[in-house]
Amino acid sequence: MADLSKQSKAGASNDVRYLTPLAIETSNKKKFCRFRKNGIKYVDYKDPDFLLKFVNEQGKVLPRRLTGTSLKFQRKVAQAVKRARHLAIMPYVADMLK
Repeated sequence: MADLSKQSKAGASNDVRYLTPLAIETSNKKKFCRFRKNGIKYVDYKDPDFLLKFVNEQGKVLPRRLTGTSLKFQRKVAQAVKRARHLAIMPYVADMLK
């Protein structure tokens, strides 16, 4: 019985992983849409490195209130992530994706 409790404590300490906090500036700088600023008109679903900027470590798409992306491009990003996942370019769910 004591061995099980020791193993569960040791195993629990190894299994718990904490997500790193998002690298989002919390200062009073105004957020901007990086697509409009850089003149990007097309979100390429075949570029997983670029799309990884818009998902968290678990693979969920970050909301536009955190990224500052406009509604028009947030929809395009979501569609591109969906297409990339369908073609197995990006994983649906991952642990510590970044």
